[in-house]
Parts: sequence; structure tokens; C-alpha cells
Amino acid sequence: MHAGLEAGGTKFVCVVGRGPDDIVASERIDVTDPASTIPRAVAFFQRTVAAGHPIDALGIASFGPVELRRGHPAYGSITVTPKPGWSGTDMVGPFRDGLAVPVAFDTDTNAAALAEGRWGAARDVRSYVYLTLGTGIGGGAVVDGRVLRGLVHPEMGHVSVPRRPGDTFSGSCPFHGDCLEGMASGPALAARFGRRAETFDAATRDEAVEVVADYLGAALRDLVFTLAPERIVLGGGLTQLPGLVVRVRRAFARNVANYPALPEHQDPGFVVPAGLGQQAGPAGALLLAELAAAGA
Repeated sequence: MHAGLEAGGTKFVCVVGRGPDDIVASERIDVTDPASTIPRAVAFFQRTVAAGHPIDALGIASFGPVELRRGHPAYGSITVTPKPGWSGTDMVGPFRDGLAVPVAFDTDTNAAALAEGRWGAARDVRSYVYLTLGTGIGGGAVVDGRVLRGLVHPEMGHVSVPRRPGDTFSGSCPFHGDCLEGMASGPALAARFGRRAETFDAATRDEAVEVVADYLGAALRDLVFTLAPERIVLGGGLTQLPGLVVRVRRAFARNVANYPALPEHQDPGFVVPAGLGQQAGPAGALLLAELAAAGA
């Protein structure tokens, strides 16, 4: 039995089980500050173990940026994040101390990407990109079953995107202003339209879909030309906006401009919604725990 924590910017999702179809316990925790949020998650796992569901490892799939280099003094921590109060937070230590099991740590997007390859929309390809669209925008690239990372994990949400003609919105990213995340994330839409996406009326929702699709189409072009994936999988809360994936496909096709004339890029199966939906993150955290338990 494994434990998984999807540590998102607005909520922590805690699960215990063996996979997305075999969950024995779960809990959602609204994110406030680290001193309040992390102990509640530790307590959930402790209660679940005490109730007769022992765990052999924990996987943490965290929002970032995070430090993933195991030999680094800050390994297991969130580094410099736009989320107030969370920069420098040790994510691994409290769980390792409180649960006394191996703890695996990665970004939420990398973990979700791995889960989509095991159980979801990328099971039949060897290389793909998973992009999550929500409170932030992040991405993970997988090649032959391994996520791409180097000095740091990829920050696909902070790539530059050309402005839509006539768009005067300054962008919501505190670091880069009008990067992809600054123009097309959930907070960017809330700042642009004055309210959260789930409260949009039909006209505002349609305009928001066009905005997000246009900026994503440009970003996907750059990712495809740089990484040459066989598929792009879109997850996160914003994918629930009606018609978004279809419009992203159209915007991507416009931006690629039939170069290098690959028929796969025009196929509806190239840009697809996440097969696991909102379960991609928690499932990915369980997969991280499975790898930790196996010593990988």
C-alpha cells in the first residue's frame, strides 16, 4: 500500500492505495500557510495507518519550483515561488519524520506526466509532454519512461509567448509578467476578467477559452519544435472550460504553419486531454511512492 500527496497551490490531495482505481482513503486539505497545511497532511496519513492501512512509502508531487537534486542542502524544498509564505518550505522532512517511510519527491507535473504514461492518455507512446493548466501552468516531458530534468526541472509555464493583437493585459506573473503562466493561468484569467473562471457567464467563458487557446497554441509550437514529442497531454482545472482542447488544437495548427508538414501534428490524437482527469496528480504521487518502495 502506498501513500501519495498532490501538493498543489490551492489544495493538498492525500491518498492511500495502489493506483487510481484502488484508493482506500483520501482527503482534500485547503492550502493556507505551511505551518497549518503540512501537519494536517501528516496527520491524515498517520490516522490512515492507525486505522489498519500500513504504507511502505510516500510520494510527494509538489507545486514548485522545487529542489530535486538529492545532494543539494535544500533537496525536498520549494524554492522561490509566487505563492506567499511558501518559498523555502521543506516538503520532505516533516513527512519523513512523521511517517518513518521512504519519501519520493518530484514536481506535480512530472508525477502527473508519469501517471498519464502508466494509466492515462500516453500509454501507447514513448515520448510525450504533459502540461497542467490551473493555478499555475507547468509541464513535464517524458522520454522512454523517464522524466526530463537537469540543473532544475523544466518550467514550461514561464516560456515567452507573443501577445495576441490588441491584448493590453500586463500579465499576472510576478517574475515575468506576460509569460505563458502570466497570460493564460487561472489567476491570469481572474485578473483579466475580474472573477474566477468557474463564475464566468457564457460570453466571458468563450472569450477566456479563446485567450487561453491562443497563448497555448504558441507555447505548444515552441515545445514541439524543441522536444519533438509524440503527443501532448493537457490536464488541470482549466481543461474543464468547454471547447478548450479543440480550440488549442486549432491554435497550435495555426502556429505550426504546416512545418515540418507532419500529418501527426494535424491529428486530433496529438493534443489530447488527460486520461486520468483530475486524478493525474494523486495517481502520479502514488507512482512516485511505488518507485521509492522499489528503491528506484
